[in-house]
Amino acid sequence: MKKYLQALTNIFRNRWFKFGSAIICYLLFVIWLDNYWWLIGVPIVFDIYITKKVHWAFWKKKGVAKQPKIIEWIDALIFAVIAAMIIRTFFIELYTIPTSSMEKSLLVGDYLFVSKYHYGPRKPITPIAVPFVHHTMPFTTKTKSFSDVVQWEYERMPGLQPIHRFDPVVFNFPEGDTVVVEHQNQSYYQIIRNESYLMQMEDKQRNIHNPIEYYENIARKFLWKNYTIHVRPVDKRENYIKRCVGLPGDTLQIIDGILFTNGQQQPEIKGLQYKYLVYFSGNRINPQILKKLDISNEDIASSYRSPGVMVLPLTQKNVEALKNMPMVDSVVRVINHEDESTYIFPHNSAFPWNEDNFGPIVIPMKNQTINLSLNNLPLYRRIISLYENHKLEIIDNKIYIDGQETKTYTFAQNYYWMMGDSRHNSQDSRFWGFVPEDHIVGKAVFLWFSLDKDKSFPANIRWNRVFRLIN
Repeated sequence: MKKYLQALTNIFRNRWFKFGSAIICYLLFVIWLDNYWWLIGVPIVFDIYITKKVHWAFWKKKGVAKQPKIIEWIDALIFAVIAAMIIRTFFIELYTIPTSSMEKSLLVGDYLFVSKYHYGPRKPITPIAVPFVHHTMPFTTKTKSFSDVVQWEYERMPGLQPIHRFDPVVFNFPEGDTVVVEHQNQSYYQIIRNESYLMQMEDKQRNIHNPIEYYENIARKFLWKNYTIHVRPVDKRENYIKRCVGLPGDTLQIIDGILFTNGQQQPEIKGLQYKYLVYFSGNRINPQILKKLDISNEDIASSYRSPGVMVLPLTQKNVEALKNMPMVDSVVRVINHEDESTYIFPHNSAFPWNEDNFGPIVIPMKNQTINLSLNNLPLYRRIISLYENHKLEIIDNKIYIDGQETKTYTFAQNYYWMMGDSRHNSQDSRFWGFVPEDHIVGKAVFLWFSLDKDKSFPANIRWNRVFRLIN
């Protein structure tokens, strides 16, 4: 038996066996990448294991059997960094829930694993970047962590599945291509829309041919002159997590806050919540009662509107619990019927929608051709000019794309519609529109840790949310 074990050990130590194992793994990786330029690495693998003509591990002393401790640490660190980069780029990445837009499905303080292999990993678009840093260097607010001198075309490797309706999806913020560094928590485009709207209300001039474009240009020039503006490539835009409620080709509509996809009402989502008016007797509802319903301190503190009235984000389960409390008179869901087209996509008065009454709208699908007109152009302007990089012009009430007059448009990629589970506390596709396929990062699959910001350690550990699959 000892002799067989020794023979097996000798096989594993054999340089040809090591080379064969390494080259098989490498070739499978190249096939998965679907980029055969990487075959240039085959001679390198051969030299590492067989010929050993090049000293690839230049940090080590050549020909020395026992390396100094510091060299061993450097060797281990380099291996760990390379392995972690490969895992993070192609397989799985850590993500933290920073806002309450997905409550109560995902909570502020949840730590997730985001799978990149489910939908297929996106190949790096910005290859020159500091490892493990997203878009800004640590301990700075304005120093970029990447260089956009080299930009690769969007490609996605094969995955396990397509995006399914109601998947929790991580993606790059579509309006994050341009950022006001001093106000990164606000959309650059929404800042311009807000400033443009205010200028229109204050300015008494009424003879401007295109007032929206006129005032938006003024606001844009003001921002670029007085603030630090960064332009970010797709893979360096802020990461968002929402639920995919609309797939390419779907028709989506929201009626009184209820989502309909292809005419079907949304299925029950366990953590879905809306804002409700809670009418009660007495001065206040005991905050401890509300905390038992997992309502955050922040929501409780901002909930009182007038004596006997609170506004709270609630799940259906919490609604029923409050209705059964003796001090509560009634619980009524908030439904918005106002025209909020300044804030709601596509930000045009011809579409007088709001977050509770929206659409119908059709989600664009790759290779789908639509009739294009001045009436529906606001829905697709951003897709044509920014996501698919065409020159879009309107001349004499006619639409020109790349200098050619046209009445149709064919989409080059798929698009998706994302919404938060906290429907009245989520900046999502209702505010900034379609999410392009090339912005998709991955699927949130596993919750490995969770901390409650309203409590101190160790009571802040949510043990019931540790090591859980995400629905």
